Amino acid sequence: MADRRPSTLRTDAMAAVAPVIRDAVEADIAAIVALNAAEVRHTSPMDADRTRALAALSAYQRVAVLDGRVVAFLLAMRAGADYRNDNFGWFAARYPDFLYVDRIVVDAAAQGLRLGSALYADLFAFARLHGIPRVTCEFNVVPPNEPSRLFHARHGFVEAGSQWLDEGRKQVSMQVAELV
Repeated sequence: MADRRPSTLRTDAMAAVAPVIRDAVEADIAAIVALNAAEVRHTSPMDADRTRALAALSAYQRVAVLDGRVVAFLLAMRAGADYRNDNFGWFAARYPDFLYVDRIVVDAAAQGLRLGSALYADLFAFARLHGIPRVTCEFNVVPPNEPSRLFHARHGFVEAGSQWLDEGRKQVSMQVAELV
């Protein structure tokens, strides 16, 4: 079961400590589920079984650890994965090779420590190492997710299109960062 207690991170002390970015392991599942639950308004629900299922489909699932705690994670699928998702399908119909960021979540108490940027730098290095020419993602524009828009713009993402989801209740901006 996920630990839903408020975070007790000491961000002032951690600001000077570099995060450890490593592959996610089974022992990280509860922390990943709890992080996702805290930001579910911007992602989608994910319990432990769903986390394991997505990990099995992923090309990249890494966590950022500070002070011995998982405080961020990024999960990405490569083109060709057997992943049934409207956004992944949108990119698959348009690009022969890509990494799709299914979700990136940073603990609210660790915001401002550039953990998302560290994970993206690691993801981009992974993509280049494996000859993957682009990274894709989406973020909500209805309802708006302005922090995500600004974050992705800083990392070189540009809009390639948009689509409506959830029977017209949500619109997402389809984003691409070309790595070549």
